[in-house]
Amino acid sequence: MADKATREALGATLIELVDEGRDDIVVLDADLAKATTTVKFRAAHPERFFDMGIAEQNMIGTAAGLAAGGKTPFASSFAVFATGRVYDQVRNSVCYANLGVKIAATHAGVTVGPDGGSHQMLEDIALMRVLPNMTVLVPADFTAACACVRLAADVPGPVYLRLGRPAVPQLYEEGFEFSVGRAYVLREGTDVTLAACGVMVARALAAADLLAAEGVSAEVVDVMSLKPLDAETILSSARKTGAVVTCEEHSVIGGLGSAIATLLAAEHPVPMEQVGVSDVFGTSGEPEALMEYFGLTASHIADSARRAVSRAL
Repeated sequence: MADKATREALGATLIELVDEGRDDIVVLDADLAKATTTVKFRAAHPERFFDMGIAEQNMIGTAAGLAAGGKTPFASSFAVFATGRVYDQVRNSVCYANLGVKIAATHAGVTVGPDGGSHQMLEDIALMRVLPNMTVLVPADFTAACACVRLAADVPGPVYLRLGRPAVPQLYEEGFEFSVGRAYVLREGTDVTLAACGVMVARALAAADLLAAEGVSAEVVDVMSLKPLDAETILSSARKTGAVVTCEEHSVIGGLGSAIATLLAAEHPVPMEQVGVSDVFGTSGEPEALMEYFGLTASHIADSARRAVSRAL
């Protein structure tokens, strides 16, 4: 299958769900329906679509009201707006009340590209993961993203779904069974665990190839569900390899690395390195150039793996 962006899964899967009989689903967007791909849903089911304009706080408040009335609302915008601009509404109107609002955010991370640091959301996982009742899902490819939209529709309570702008490699076969609270071992290894999410999963697999050429056996784990976290799979891998590298297109503060560091510190401390954005804002540039600039490439992951392995010896 050709490379596809995870955001492409949103509009298409929501159409499928309604066509399959999910008459509880409604969709709200904040004047970005073409970019988030909910425009497809609007064309198919206009009576279930609400364009809220550039008024994201109102969008979340309206979504909370719809959820309280028995609907399953998907509220969509760019990640920087869908989490940062609306944090009070998400915290108090959605999570505090434990309402089933599904926040489907696209254009996360530095791969947004030339829009620059104001639009490159690197703190959204941290913001959403800390909220009680919130489920956080970060799919690695189009197939996983389709599954995550379906899972979000079924999971009780609030869900944050993090989607990206650029096309990414297909890692999963169609029909693969996904579950909330599960991580997936995509490559077995014995020397180091590469735990990744989102666009970084494919890069972790590429890093494993680089390491294999040197005789280093890397296990690659796709941590699609950041909350709840699959402690069993992550700890099993860490016990086997004795070293862990986390890989995320997000700040190293509060995201995947922080979640796994907390788990390992409590249950099974091992040498650990974090690949992520080191407490800075993004900047304008082309996506691949930015991934190199911020150290989010396969070679950077491999370097971190070598350090982790050397510390474990």
